[in-house]
Amino acid sequence: MHQTSKQYDVVIANCRELFMNKMTDYGRSWRILRLPSLTDQIFIKAQRIRTIQENEVKKVDEDEKSEFIGIINYCIMALIQLEKGVAEQPDLSVKETEELYDKHIAITKSLMENKNHDYGEAWRDMRVSSLTDLILQKY
Repeated sequence: MHQTSKQYDVVIANCRELFMNKMTDYGRSWRILRLPSLTDQIFIKAQRIRTIQENEVKKVDEDEKSEFIGIINYCIMALIQLEKGVAEQPDLSVKETEELYDKHIAITKSLMENKNHDYGEAWRDMRVSSLTDLILQKY
């Protein structure tokens, strides 16, 4: 499981980098999004992953990986919105946004590690398509 923790950190570093880069481009405009808007974005990403998995031809040159990163980042936005509430205007500083991102990532990592302990990392034997289906199911 120690390897999983390190792998998690690598994936999250990639997600965080993209999140911060987009924050530079777009600011914190996502702060005005209500939870249904964020969960719709998560649904759209999961549905696109399923379509990529099922179709041989794709017309947009993006892969599953970028969509999974999007799901992670939209989930973190939703967790921040749950904690802070929806804003009428973007109201968080870059520093506060980074701190909230890191806080919620730490909470989810702890949950993942606890579930890995209890389930014995059974997810490693699953197909990626099954993980996609579970995301859609939980949606």
